[in-house]
Amino acid sequence: MPHDHTPGETPHQHGSEAGHDHAAHGHGPGHAHHHHGMPEGTDGERRLLIALAVTAGFMLVEAAGGWFANSLALLADAGHMLTDAAALGLAWLAARMARRPRDARRSYGYGRVQVLAAFANGIVLIAVVAAIVVEAAGRLADPAPVAGGLMMAVAAAGLVANLVAFRVLRGGDRGNLNLRGAALHVMGDLLGSIGALAAGAVILATGWTPIDPILSVLVSLLVLRSAWSILRESGHVLVEGSPDRIDEAALSAAIVAGVPDVVDVHHVHAWTLTPDRPIVTLHARLCEGADSDQAVAAVIRLLHERFGIDHATVQAEFEVCADVTTAPRH
Repeated sequence: MPHDHTPGETPHQHGSEAGHDHAAHGHGPGHAHHHHGMPEGTDGERRLLIALAVTAGFMLVEAAGGWFANSLALLADAGHMLTDAAALGLAWLAARMARRPRDARRSYGYGRVQVLAAFANGIVLIAVVAAIVVEAAGRLADPAPVAGGLMMAVAAAGLVANLVAFRVLRGGDRGNLNLRGAALHVMGDLLGSIGALAAGAVILATGWTPIDPILSVLVSLLVLRSAWSILRESGHVLVEGSPDRIDEAALSAAIVAGVPDVVDVHHVHAWTLTPDRPIVTLHARLCEGADSDQAVAAVIRLLHERFGIDHATVQAEFEVCADVTTAPRH
C-alpha cells in the first residue's frame, strides 16, 4: 500500500490499484540527478585546496611574527588560521565525499556531508572567538609591550594572503554552504589582519598597547556574527527544516488553484538535502474520473516552474487517503 514520506525518508515510486492510487517521483528539467551518484564539479574542491595551502602556509609565518612581536592580535589571528586550516581541510574532504555515489544505506548519497562540515566550522569559530575574548581580557588587565613595526609587517603580509584565499573561495558557488562556511573562516582571518595592521599603526604612533586586545575583540565579534549565521542555516538544514522560500500552505493552495483535477493537497513535507536542493513530498486528492498520470505530471511541472523544486514525490488519491490514521478526509 502507498504510504506517506516523512522528511528523512527516501521518496521512491510506489502505487496500488490502478486508477485509484498513484505515486510519481518527479524531477524538473533542470535537475542534475546528483543524488543518483553523478559527480558534481570539482571546482569547489580546487578552490578549497588552494585556500587551504595559502592559509596553512601563512599561519606559520604569522605565529612566528606574533611571538616575536608579543602581539595578541597576531597570535590570535594565527590561532584562528590554525583552526581555519583544519576547517578548510574538513571542508575539502566533505566536498570530495559529496561526489561519492549513493549506496544501499545512503539513498541520497553524501551531499549532506557538506552541510555537516559547515555546521562543525560554525561551532569551531564560536569556540575560537571565546578563547580570544578571554585572552584579550587578561591583556587589558595586564598590558604588555608590543613591537608595532614587526606587527604591521606581518599583518600586511597576512592581509595579502587572506585576500587571495578569500577571493578564491568567493569565486565559487554562492549557494554551497560548505564553501560559504570556509569563506567565513578566511574572512575572519582577513579581518584579523586588518585589525592587527591598525593596532600596529596605533602602537607605533602613540605607544598605547591596549589597542591590540581591543581590536582583537572587535574583530572576534564580527566573526561571531558570521559564524552564528552559518551555524543557524546549516542547523536548519540538518533538522530537516522547510526551505525559507517555500511556504507549505501557499504551495498547497497554488497546486489546487493551478491543477484543475486536484481538489485537495495534504501531507506536504518540504525540506532540503542542501540549501540549493529542495525536496517535497505530498498527497494530492483528485476529482472522480481524473487521469492520475496527467494530474501528477501537472503538479510536478507546477512545482518546478513556480517554486524551483526539481525533486518531488506526488501521491495521487481519489476517495480515501492511503494513510487514513494521520490524514482524515477534509
